[in-house]
Amino acid sequence: MIITKIKQTRLYHHVLKLGDFFPVIFFFGGFLWDALTIGRNVAYSDLITFFVYLCIAAAILFTIGSPRFILSDASKLSPWAAKIHKRLYWENLPYFLLQFLFGNLLSSLFILYFKSSNHWLAWAMSIILGILLVANEYLEDKYKQLTLSWALFGFCAMLLFNFALPYLMGSIHAVWFYLSTLLGAAAAYGLYKKTPNHDGSIWPVGVIAALLMLAYAFDMIPPVPLVKRDIAVGYAINKVDGNYQLSQQPSNWWVFWRNASSDLYVAPGQRVYCFSSVFAPNGLKTRLYHVWQFHDKKAGWQTKSRVGFTLSGGRYNGFRGYTYKTDLQAGEWRVNVETENDKTVAVHEFSVKAESSTSTPYIQVY
Repeated sequence: MIITKIKQTRLYHHVLKLGDFFPVIFFFGGFLWDALTIGRNVAYSDLITFFVYLCIAAAILFTIGSPRFILSDASKLSPWAAKIHKRLYWENLPYFLLQFLFGNLLSSLFILYFKSSNHWLAWAMSIILGILLVANEYLEDKYKQLTLSWALFGFCAMLLFNFALPYLMGSIHAVWFYLSTLLGAAAAYGLYKKTPNHDGSIWPVGVIAALLMLAYAFDMIPPVPLVKRDIAVGYAINKVDGNYQLSQQPSNWWVFWRNASSDLYVAPGQRVYCFSSVFAPNGLKTRLYHVWQFHDKKAGWQTKSRVGFTLSGGRYNGFRGYTYKTDLQAGEWRVNVETENDKTVAVHEFSVKAESSTSTPYIQVY
């Protein structure tokens, strides 16, 4: 009997200990679900879903700011009023719903921005979103301090508008990013002014808007809604039955996790091709550029050529384009895929060795 009680006590202790990790478990479960359901590309239905989440969050914030008879603290009520309050209302429900909605929005936006990130500055932005997403699982009590709720609402609204406005306008011009950021901040400020009690502070929303615009100027914000699909370099490229076939340097046998190597063996005068595919929504047209850069040990990355081509959105697997360069000197190279306003879509680094390849090329179909 005593042993059984001891075992039950230990089991209870382990269950409580495991409970501390539930938020992280739920986070990764929700993140995996969003990653599978959002898919490879962003559809209008996804944007509609995100806007529905944002509208529900707005309605809850407005309700929380309504007269305290609805959301009053039960501890401040008379005994009979507290009983009625307990039967008719769970005071933590709106905050739990806010946490759920902001968690879903941050999770979805994190996936969208992560898919559009392909260099370390953009990854930094995705990491910030990821940290906020994990932190959101532990902030339930903080939602009652409505300053945090307003800040998260404004942040989600700005990021969502950043993605939706260029998507709907069919343009990735910088003006749409700045305008969408201001629209998201204005939506949060307008809702705040409309709520009866104006609990909490709205000023952090302005700070977030300024930081986002500064991050965009420093190329930390990926050029959403463009999403990198593939980027690779090779020796020759052919189009067969609507597909591109790129001849690449095969990887060594011990590099079993990939078929192509990032080391190219290039003879004098031989061409090297860079192939890229980038997803863009239907109706979006812009120009992309392949920027070929060589790494000089003293001067750093030096641009050797910048070749552009027109992108036309709508293809599920991305718009495909390629450029080539001859007489690449031995050393470290990279090709940046950039937009007209110098925003980075993708970066591919590779090395060049000044000798002919003796291996049978690996053919990749795109």
